[in-house]
Amino acid sequence: MRLPKNDGPPKSARQLRRFGGVAGFFLLGFFAGAVAIKGIILSCMTLVEYKKVFLKYAPIESFSAGIELSGQEVKSLRNKLGSLDGARVVVRGGEAFIVGMTIPPYQIANAKKNYDPERGRRLLLAKKEIAMLADAEAKKGLTIVPIEIYTSGRLVKARIAVVRGKNKTDHREDLKKRDAMRETERVLKNH
Repeated sequence: MRLPKNDGPPKSARQLRRFGGVAGFFLLGFFAGAVAIKGIILSCMTLVEYKKVFLKYAPIESFSAGIELSGQEVKSLRNKLGSLDGARVVVRGGEAFIVGMTIPPYQIANAKKNYDPERGRRLLLAKKEIAMLADAEAKKGLTIVPIEIYTSGRLVKARIAVVRGKNKTDHREDLKKRDAMRETERVLKNH
């Protein structure tokens, strides 16, 4: 019986199973690690987030939307530069825009002369979702805010939410709940 000639690494999982013992374990571990490394690079990663959103607002519904950016803005976001403080979503003319989000230029010396770091950036949503956001924007007491900008594979996306502002009593209740949780964790840790 003649065995097939193996030139280079195995090309399928069946060929990986042919290898036995330590060599097979090493090869399987090596290829699994390469995929995991690649998975970390391409997996979801938060680039910029609005940390105080849940202190100020109570979320009602959230959406995931693509965001229209230039190349230097993507590079700047991947370096975790930018801010969502004070940003909100507005619906105008059947399109949704993030207004107030700041993305500084990637390289200041190479930036375009007319680059505006706070320009409105269009969100890529389905027509149904835009209609739902327009209805929420029209209702009194509701606001649409971006929660985070993150990567999904190669794409840069924004997570937005329809929220209702909290008053002082709601904020105090949240603080009481947080203190109670912290106290119970402390008691459980000590025992």
